[in-house]
Amino acid sequence: MPSPSSREVIVEADGGSRGNPGPAGYGAVVLDPVTGETLAEAAEYIGVATNNVAEYKGLVAGLTAARELFPDATVHVRMDSKLVVEQMSGRWKIKHPDMKPLAAEAGRVFPAGRVRYEWIPRELNKHADRLANEAMDAGKRGRQWEPSGSTAALDTAAARSAASLPPSGPPGDAAAGAARARAALAGTSGASGTSGTTSAGTSSVGASEQLDDGLFAPDEAVAAQARASLASAARTEATTQAEKAPQGWTGPDMGAPATFVLLRHGETALTPEKRFSGSGGTDPELSAAGLRQAEAVAEALAARGTIQEIVSSPLTRCRQTAAAVAARLGLDVHIERGLRETDFGAWEGMTFGEVRERYGDDLDAWLASPKAAPTGGGESFAAVARRVAAARDRLTAAHAGRTVLLVTHVTPIKTLVRLALGAPPESLFRMELSAASISAVAYYADGNASVRLLNDTSHLR
Repeated sequence: MPSPSSREVIVEADGGSRGNPGPAGYGAVVLDPVTGETLAEAAEYIGVATNNVAEYKGLVAGLTAARELFPDATVHVRMDSKLVVEQMSGRWKIKHPDMKPLAAEAGRVFPAGRVRYEWIPRELNKHADRLANEAMDAGKRGRQWEPSGSTAALDTAAARSAASLPPSGPPGDAAAGAARARAALAGTSGASGTSGTTSAGTSSVGASEQLDDGLFAPDEAVAAQARASLASAARTEATTQAEKAPQGWTGPDMGAPATFVLLRHGETALTPEKRFSGSGGTDPELSAAGLRQAEAVAEALAARGTIQEIVSSPLTRCRQTAAAVAARLGLDVHIERGLRETDFGAWEGMTFGEVRERYGDDLDAWLASPKAAPTGGGESFAAVARRVAAARDRLTAAHAGRTVLLVTHVTPIKTLVRLALGAPPESLFRMELSAASISAVAYYADGNASVRLLNDTSHLR
């Protein structure tokens, strides 16, 4: 083991603010550069602050932890904050008054010649990111982060191990798309799988990112390489093995999918009261909260920069949500009537409890069978599924290879996800779908579908 005087360590740091400014926290980890072993962790909830303040405080904490371990060490700092890295490297001036004392404090921990800074992508800074989120979560509960309650090191190690292991089942459609999966399976005899697979992520609150680019825009370079691999494998694949392989995983490359980013509209006055609000009621407008949600999702999608078309339900709340996004992206909004919400008949505007009290038998029948319609001539889930599936087919045919934002409602989005998974109708009651949430499904020319995201609301926090 090197002596302390010759020891080099890695410091990774991050910070986040839920609101910018808002409730904020930081995380930092000291790592062995050879083994990757975690030598020390630090995290703290710092109250209301900006992202940049939290990032700088994370840097100071990481450097301080490294000094406590090895006072004479040289330090390799890795952060996903371009601002902090460039300012601490001396390439950018520090103008903000809140940043200057923090940068000075960081500079005093070690002599400048013993610290070097490197920018890394956010996905490579997950350990510090998780610590920052743990700190913010603790602050939300009125507490401070405690090392004994942290799972950041375990979670990061598990994620690293999972990324290095070969797939044990049918591959999903992550950033490279289904082309890579088909290429891999084409060269493997005795492959097994199903026609619809999921690769859904869960959103980590605050500093972490979740809408991976692969959900919205397949990497064409990787896809091209996969197509070449598939062509080579197909030439050597025995005909008998090809016949045994599951439909959709082999055969000609299907090209880039039609990717539907599914956006539920923002809140109306009926949303927080959990009232039935379909296509047969009053067609409410977005509330003030709903308008703010629409602007937030518009900002997030504009930053993403991958939406090529916008299609909306004809109902007012969707059109307003779509208009906010369209204004940011400079796109037109096209209307698809098949994306409208269920007609809930006589139940429109009622709470579940009110329907139970007035139409108990009808409600029981509706919950028990997708063919049962709400009281007063509403639509059954079976009827909605047929309508939504027809709209899906029209849209996938019209937008092959493109990324399309569909602004719609709870039932159409859940139905698209259910059909993509091949799940039974009762699964509609087992999905959470928040106002202004984002989901994503990709559709390939061979009929396969990949659910890539469900109910992401990180842009609203």
